[in-house]
Amino acid sequence: TKITEIKQDEIRIHGYCIEELMGQRSFGEVVFLLLKGELPEANEGKMLDIMLVSCIDHGVTPPSALAALTSASTGAPYNAALAAGILSINEHHGGAIENSMRMLMELQEILDSLKDSGRDFTAAVKILVSRFKEQNRKLPGFGHRIHKNDPRTAKLLDLANDLGLGDTWVRLLTGLKDGIQKSTLKNLPINVDGAIAALLLELGIAPELANSFFIMA
Repeated sequence: TKITEIKQDEIRIHGYCIEELMGQRSFGEVVFLLLKGELPEANEGKMLDIMLVSCIDHGVTPPSALAALTSASTGAPYNAALAAGILSINEHHGGAIENSMRMLMELQEILDSLKDSGRDFTAAVKILVSRFKEQNRKLPGFGHRIHKNDPRTAKLLDLANDLGLGDTWVRLLTGLKDGIQKSTLKNLPINVDGAIAALLLELGIAPELANSFFIMA
C-alpha cells in the first residue's frame, strides 16, 4: 500500500525497513511516520512521546475506564474489555482534543479575517466566545472537573518551549486563555486536552486523528 510494503523477508513502512527502525526509533516516532509519511525531527519525536505519556492514565473514574472494568468483571477477555473502553470514547469523553484543535483553527480564521480591519486579538477572542455562547457550546480544552491547574498542562507547555515547538499554536492557546479571562472574567485553566491540541497542530497532525492519541495512551 502507500504506507507499507511487505515482501519475503522484508517489511517497509513508508520506505523504511522495520528492522532499521527497531532499536533506533521510539514508538511515538514510528506512529508519527505512519501518520505523516515521514520521520519526525528529533524534537518532534520527543514531543509526541511526551504527549502519549501525559495521558497514559486517568484513574478508574472516566467512562472509558469504567466500561473496560465492567466488561472485564463479566469475565470478558482482555481484548473485549479494551474494545468496550475504546468504544466509549467519543465527542463527550476523550473527544476534547479534536474539538480544541478545531476551536484554535477557528480562532486563527477569525484573526485572518480581521487583518485588514485593524481589529486585534482581543476582538477575535470576543467573536469566538460569542459564537460558542450563541451555539450553546462549551470552550473545549479549558477547565477540569478535578484540577484547578492541571499539572500535566504546565509540564507539556514548558517542555514544548524547551524543544522549540510552541511558536504558533501554543501562543494562540495561551493568548486565548488570557482573552477568555478578559472577556468573561472567568479564569479557566488550560487542561491537558487543550495543551495536546495545540501541540498536535504544531506537529502538523490532522484534527481527524486527534482522538487516536488519547486512545493509544
